[in-house]
Amino acid sequence: MAFLTANNGPQAGRRYELDRPESVLGRHPECDVVIDVGAVSRYHCKVIGDGARFAVEDLNSRNGTFVNERVIAGRTLLEHGNLVRVCDVVFTFHDREQPPSSSDDSSFRAVMVDDESSDSGGSTIMSKLDVRSSINGPMLAASAEAKLSALIEITRSLSNTLSLDTVLPEVLDSLFRIFVQADRGFVGMLDANGVLIPRWTKLRRESSDDTIRVSRTIAKTVMETKEAILSADAASDVRFEMSQSIADFRIRSMMCAPLVDSDHNAFGILQIDTLDQRQRFREDDLELLVSAAAQASFAINNARMHEDSLRQRGIERDLQLAREVQKGFLPQEAPNLADYTFYSYYQAANHIGGDYYDYVPLPNGNLAVIVADVVGHGVAAAMLMAKLSAESRYCLASESDPAVAVTKLNRRLCQLKLNRFVTFVLAVINPSTHEVTLVNAGHMAPILRHVDGTVEDPGQKQAGIPLGIVDDFEYTRSSITLQKSELLVLYTDGLDEAANIKGEQYSIDRMREGVKAGDGTPEGTGKALIADIRAHILGCPQDDDMCLVALRRD
Repeated sequence: MAFLTANNGPQAGRRYELDRPESVLGRHPECDVVIDVGAVSRYHCKVIGDGARFAVEDLNSRNGTFVNERVIAGRTLLEHGNLVRVCDVVFTFHDREQPPSSSDDSSFRAVMVDDESSDSGGSTIMSKLDVRSSINGPMLAASAEAKLSALIEITRSLSNTLSLDTVLPEVLDSLFRIFVQADRGFVGMLDANGVLIPRWTKLRRESSDDTIRVSRTIAKTVMETKEAILSADAASDVRFEMSQSIADFRIRSMMCAPLVDSDHNAFGILQIDTLDQRQRFREDDLELLVSAAAQASFAINNARMHEDSLRQRGIERDLQLAREVQKGFLPQEAPNLADYTFYSYYQAANHIGGDYYDYVPLPNGNLAVIVADVVGHGVAAAMLMAKLSAESRYCLASESDPAVAVTKLNRRLCQLKLNRFVTFVLAVINPSTHEVTLVNAGHMAPILRHVDGTVEDPGQKQAGIPLGIVDDFEYTRSSITLQKSELLVLYTDGLDEAANIKGEQYSIDRMREGVKAGDGTPEGTGKALIADIRAHILGCPQDDDMCLVALRRD
């Protein structure tokens, strides 16, 4: 089976099977190969293959895709051993498995392993680790002056770095200059789920061992106690007698230190080890590693916050664009219908929302007024709202009977199998007869204000279930005739369910009282209702989208 291996970057050494017709590489979490680097596009490139031949194709990325350091245009066939570069992250393409005895692949990776056997109290033993004294012997450690110089260098080099992809290799490079006996180094960091994952590794020289196993027990102990540990002779250390990672790789001496943020929370580890029995680490090496880890923690934390800030700004830009797009689905102005006045209000709880309203001119000269609420809010609700907008217009244009149109709309939404429902109310105005046909799909009934100030809820008895639940549900209609100066108000539950600091909802009764007490005009009544609701929830965040449409026959 063909696969990619990451040569560097956050997932250095990781293998990605190319077992699908298309494997997408990019920064988006849904990609098959996620590259969490700011310069990488969300969907950067993809590898296409049929099991025998494979090609890579750039997906209009910002910084391009390279094969053997040549930027590609269109699809480029891949051959065994080709290097695919996405920004600074390089992958090697393999069209076949390497023979088990092969040692020409110098890729190097780190994996987390569980050391404890089923009958071992390994975790308990590891939690009691203390620093052991070094054993006298010939040492090839750097001089004190060289170590001090290297420590100053790591401080200087990391102080101006704001990218994790630069910070992490700089940390290991500096440690290898400080500890000349180190053979391998590893940086592990907690992911969003609190799992420690390898982020960067370093190997001083080529080796047939292409994997470093990092003990979960050691890592857990170091992070929980926030204490660095040293083993001068890890292979014979009774504390590590159950550690398969140490036995397998002949580690003679190792040091591990926690990475700690400004709130004293451990977010990762630094580990270095040596395979040479003559070059064991000593207690003063551990003290130096702790100092280096403190500097590294500061630099890594700054880089993380910087990248989080850049990512958040990118999300804010995307949401702002989505908000502008969503505005395009909503009416830009009130309809110009003789003898009628309209007012509308729309405010999403977040950048974008799931409430929806529209004015749809019909082929027969009538005007359809829609108010709907997609369950939930945010991006998912907004995407369904966009679909609802297009489907509503199609169904109303293709069916003259409003009830049949809503029935058809429900069937089309059910076919999407989204497991989401939509409450929906439709009012079709006949400007000649002033008859208003109502179809209600699980929504609050409109509020009708008569000339004498009394109010009622027309069409409530004929209301059906929300859209998107039962595909063969048949909706029915009701009708009213608007008299001069009568007002009809349609709204979503973000208004009547708006809760104050005590958890008390505004309520439908207060909505009805507000319409009754209003001045009878769409704008005056609408603005008074919104102002009263805002006063009701003063000091509380808006937790649902708000939408209101008021219309009156003049």
